[in-house]
Amino acid sequence: MTAPVDNVDKWGIPGTYVFDLQLSRQGYPVNKMCNSLKSQQNRDEYLADEEAYMAKYQLSEEQKQAIRERDWLKLTQLGGNLFFFLKLAATLGYGLYQIGAEMRGESYEEFMATRQVPGAV
Repeated sequence: MTAPVDNVDKWGIPGTYVFDLQLSRQGYPVNKMCNSLKSQQNRDEYLADEEAYMAKYQLSEEQKQAIRERDWLKLTQLGGNLFFFLKLAATLGYGLYQIGAEMRGESYEEFMATRQVPGAV
């Protein structure tokens, strides 16, 4: 597995990880695993034994560690696609705004203050 690639040289966007072909290939196992969590049976199996479930999909050790730590930014850097890992996040009780806050290094309250959506939860 290759190290995360900061796409600043490629895309000119500092701190951004564009889901391109390289990251797609790198993240295929984790995205496949996350997509499997559409099924209640698979969610139950994952929650019963996260390690066995990750091994079943042959995730890299880096990907497993990012999942263990609920490090959504690292998961993105390793090829995780938000649309797939939201299924994992929902399985674990995380919402989109919580993930956004964590990825920006902010508290949930700080993040919500930037959303300018009164009453959003």
